[in-house]
Amino acid sequence: MRSVKRTLAILLSSLGLLVIWQVGSTLIASQVLLPGLGPVLTTLVTIVGEGPFLGSVLATVARALQAFLIIVITASICGVLGGKYPLFSAIMSPFVTTLKAVPVMSIILLAFIWFTSGEVPLFSAFLMGFPVMYVQVESGWRTIDGSLIQMCDLYEIRGLDRLIHFTIPALVPSLVTGARVALSMVWKVIIAAEVLTVPRFGVGARMQLAQVQLQTDRVLSWTLVAIVLTAAGDLLFEACVALLALLKRTVDRRRTR
Repeated sequence: MRSVKRTLAILLSSLGLLVIWQVGSTLIASQVLLPGLGPVLTTLVTIVGEGPFLGSVLATVARALQAFLIIVITASICGVLGGKYPLFSAIMSPFVTTLKAVPVMSIILLAFIWFTSGEVPLFSAFLMGFPVMYVQVESGWRTIDGSLIQMCDLYEIRGLDRLIHFTIPALVPSLVTGARVALSMVWKVIIAAEVLTVPRFGVGARMQLAQVQLQTDRVLSWTLVAIVLTAAGDLLFEACVALLALLKRTVDRRRTR
């Protein structure tokens, strides 16, 4: 019942946003400032049928997934080390604090000086998402019950067994939370970097090219594409989390038989 109410609330909220959009377009009465739903949807259909569409979408998705995987792997390893070793945490603290404070646009502009336009989104997304994931994993490690660690030491549970049966399950809530926030951030930074650097392929690059030509309907159409990609990424992530939870419950039931 709760899921039905939540779905209904999302649909009504989305419908409300569309109504506000259409009313605003009617009041402004300018296709350059704010085109209506009809022209934007027509342009969206046209964009989907164009040659650069698939290449741009795939390029953005590839950059986002690559950045996300790098963030999850490196931040998880560093987070565990930070939680386990106070000296490592102290070394990482200035780096993490700096990244959390630096504006996104500043990092993108600096990266554009150092790297090519295709590499800037990946580098920028990594620097923005790493602190979020790192802090979650480090905090998660510190909340692990010390008696459990002592038990593993007492029974000499080490190596891969300790990693699979103790470390990863204990860190799952922190890993999921950090990965969820990092993924949402990665999409925004990737597309923002593409807008500024205009690589050959990318959703953000297409937004920028449309903006230069004052094609507001195309800008909004590509924005809708970006929203769909972000929503699809979040849904896929939640589906993977639910599938892993189901597999874990299945394995646990078989072990108890």
